[in-house]
Amino acid sequence: MLSSVVRRARALGMLDKVVVVHADLDDIEWEGVKKLAEEQARLSGVRRFEVVRAKGGDLLERVVERFFKLKAKAEDKAREEGRDPATAKVPPAWPSSSARWCTSDLKRTPIWTLFTRLANELAHLGRPVRILNCLGQRAAESEQRAELAPVEIDRSASNGKRHVTTWRPIHGWSDAEVWREIARSGLPYHEAYDWGNQRLSCMFCVLGCVGDLVLAARRIPKKAAEYAAVEIQVGADFKKGLSMREIIRRAAALEAEQGPLRKPPRGTAMAGYVGKSTTALYLGRLEGLRAGLVVAA
Repeated sequence: MLSSVVRRARALGMLDKVVVVHADLDDIEWEGVKKLAEEQARLSGVRRFEVVRAKGGDLLERVVERFFKLKAKAEDKAREEGRDPATAKVPPAWPSSSARWCTSDLKRTPIWTLFTRLANELAHLGRPVRILNCLGQRAAESEQRAELAPVEIDRSASNGKRHVTTWRPIHGWSDAEVWREIARSGLPYHEAYDWGNQRLSCMFCVLGCVGDLVLAARRIPKKAAEYAAVEIQVGADFKKGLSMREIIRRAAALEAEQGPLRKPPRGTAMAGYVGKSTTALYLGRLEGLRAGLVVAA
């Protein structure tokens, strides 16, 4: 998406208006994601790269905090109704497809703080600042994302100082089109895809596919164990119908059957879509980009 947007902005002479922002999720996101986002922005020629982070604890700390708040609320209601508080049913504390508070708390709200700063910087214009919020969400990723509009006004993010429009530039792209654009641009992608990940989000995303979750448990067993410990603390599986304990069990079974994971060759994921020869050209172009010998297209 960055490559596509930058190409259009450069053609319009508006590259100086592009700001790349990364919502830092600390150690629940794959190692190197923030560094990669910064490198992608730099190699694309974008002058401004911002990192935002939510105040408070990380996801696991928030799940525990949320659980005890929900528990206290359920117990208070039980007392009001004359029931035994010990029998109060506590709603799940983990995020889910119907309660994606992780996205709003850890990504959307911190990014809105950047919107505020950008609007304040342009207050001299004497009118509401127009912000085009570009997201890389694609219809092919899920049924929910297929229902999203390619362009829409974000009324919740807009106010008297800014008008925010959400644009999903690659909403209609297939996986193959994404990989062809990466190959064309020469920009780096995260190694998690070469390991076999279908998506790159949190290491253990409640909306992630089972394959990605098991792969993450094999690669980062310590973090998987932390999730399993929180499951016990809040009395609920982190993903509806699938506990982290089961994910760890499946990961251990694969380790016993296949042995430890071996790092795949760079370009493994791309080669499956664009072929080995194009991938080799891409890797050479990436080396040139990093050495400053070529410019991202």
